[in-house]
Amino acid sequence: MAEVRQTVIELLGQLGSSREARQYLKQFSRIEESRFAVVKVGGAVLRDDLDELAAALAFLHRLGLTPIVLHGAGPQLDQAMHEAGVPVEKHNGLRVTTEEVMAVARPVIYKANARLVDALEARGVRARGILHGVFNARLADRETLGLVGEIESVDLASLRSAVKAGALPVVACLGESAAGQVMNINADIAARELVWAAKPYKVIFLTGTGGLLDQNGRIISAISISGDYDHLIAQDWVHSGMQLKLAQIKDMLEKLPSDTSVSITSAAKLTRELFTHTGAGTLIRRGERIDWLKTIPPDRLQALESLLEQSFERKLRDDWLEGRNIMGLLLAESGRAAALFTQGVDGIPYLDKFVVTPEARGEGLGAALWQVLRARFPKLYWRARANNPIAGWYLQQAHASFRRGEWIVHTIGVENFEQLERLVVDARNRNSGWLEGTNQ
Repeated sequence: MAEVRQTVIELLGQLGSSREARQYLKQFSRIEESRFAVVKVGGAVLRDDLDELAAALAFLHRLGLTPIVLHGAGPQLDQAMHEAGVPVEKHNGLRVTTEEVMAVARPVIYKANARLVDALEARGVRARGILHGVFNARLADRETLGLVGEIESVDLASLRSAVKAGALPVVACLGESAAGQVMNINADIAARELVWAAKPYKVIFLTGTGGLLDQNGRIISAISISGDYDHLIAQDWVHSGMQLKLAQIKDMLEKLPSDTSVSITSAAKLTRELFTHTGAGTLIRRGERIDWLKTIPPDRLQALESLLEQSFERKLRDDWLEGRNIMGLLLAESGRAAALFTQGVDGIPYLDKFVVTPEARGEGLGAALWQVLRARFPKLYWRARANNPIAGWYLQQAHASFRRGEWIVHTIGVENFEQLERLVVDARNRNSGWLEGTNQ
């Protein structure tokens, strides 16, 4: 296992850095096996991306990480019903499940489950299909919805048994009553109830889009429920489906430990989302408050200096603040992330220090801080060394970047070429504040 892990860490290092990979692997390995993650797989992913899905899950399994996989089969069922001449009817987003519909649905769900189990076992992963016995339910509304179940309790015994035996549990969205009546369970509702029962460290939704998209069709990298939810819901480009998804995730996170996060990504990018700081999807956390301070309070200065020195593994000079015309400080409530701004050329803010602890990066706090930063400052510039571990992420965030020797100067919101040159010259000549001047 040690040799396998070392090989895997080297492979993960190609996605980001081996240091990041080791950090996340150590972090995940501390979690109880059955509480590592719940992965909810949409039926479209099972249909269109089965190979990528099986490869990603097999990769995690070889690392000794065993997620609980819950899958839907909506598109497959729609097609089967069309072929059988059975009309599709929905009520408030739930599929009306008559006896006739259930007769079509059960074999479709069984087949979808078996396809994923077979794909995993073909890759050498022990997998166990779990079709019944997890969701104890009662009929939600027999007259209106038919055989649609409302979950009363979740039994984790079969899932824990599978994990203990070294098998990856693959769970179908079917419920049963005490009398043995099989019921159709909405996949999103099943995921929510399963997550509340299992209390996993990570919750992962695999979709075809690979994340939640903004008004320009780009993936939103991070969302803090506490800071972003109300703003997002109010946007006219956030359609009803996305509003529902956000509301469900908000509801889910409120009943989970504060360090739990939800990742929405694609099957092909699952590994990158889990094992790199930059991720590859949308990371949603309950979040924490990020305050704007116009000055650095004396009682917070020592904590800020410790945060900088520990995160960068460098020592600040005693006089590092002298000569810095400070505009303000963005500081996370927990003190694990901060962004320091000083007056720059032509009144444009200069991002003097941007720091996030490694653990907080994994929770998406860095991305949340960056979003607050961008909302406050439409124009901005900063510098970083070319070998900075997050140099690639900075390049993605910047509107323009200029390589000057060992430094890369980044700008946002500035289009005038003469002004850009002044910013680049200013950034290069700035004092880092570090002893020996060897850090960003």
